[in-house]
Amino acid sequence: MPEPPPPRLDEIDVQLLDLLQRDAGRTLHDLGEWVGLSPSAVQRRIARYRRDGLITRQVAVLDPHRFGPTVLATVLVTLDRESFEHHRAFAERMRSTPQVQQCYQVAGPWDYVVVLAARSMRECSRLGNRLFKADDNIRRYETLLVFDTVKTGLTLPLPAPQPPRSQDGRS
Repeated sequence: MPEPPPPRLDEIDVQLLDLLQRDAGRTLHDLGEWVGLSPSAVQRRIARYRRDGLITRQVAVLDPHRFGPTVLATVLVTLDRESFEHHRAFAERMRSTPQVQQCYQVAGPWDYVVVLAARSMRECSRLGNRLFKADDNIRRYETLLVFDTVKTGLTLPLPAPQPPRSQDGRS
C-alpha cells in the first residue's frame, strides 16, 4: 500500500504543530495567542491533525530521576536468521516489553538498536538475559550503559509551509 502524500501545511499549521510537539499541554487559548487564532480555530486544526494522522497520540513525559535510580542501556542486536517471521517476532517482543523505551530496525552491521530503562543494574542484566541471551535467534548483542543523558527528544523537523492555493486550484 503506497504511503499517503505529505499534508499541505500552511505557516500556522507548522507553528501550531511545532508548539504541540514541544508541549501538548498548552491551553487552546495559549496556542491561539502564539499563532494568532481563536481557541475554537485552534481546536478545529488539532482535530484535523488527529483525523489526518499527523498527531497519533499525546503522552505525559515523566522525569525518570523523580522516581529513584534509573538505569538506561542501549543494546545493539544482530539476528541469526532474518526472515520476515523472525523480524516480526523480535519486533513484537520489543513492543510488548514495557522496559523497552525505543527500538529501531537499522542498516549496517547491526539489525536493531534497543533502548532499555530499568530500576537497577540487576534488573537491566536480567532483562538483557531474558530479551537477548535466551533468544536462540540472536547471533550477537552488545549492551552500552548510559552514563549521562545529553539530549532526549521526540520533536520532528517540520516541512516548510506551502503557499496557499490560488482560486483556480494551482499553487
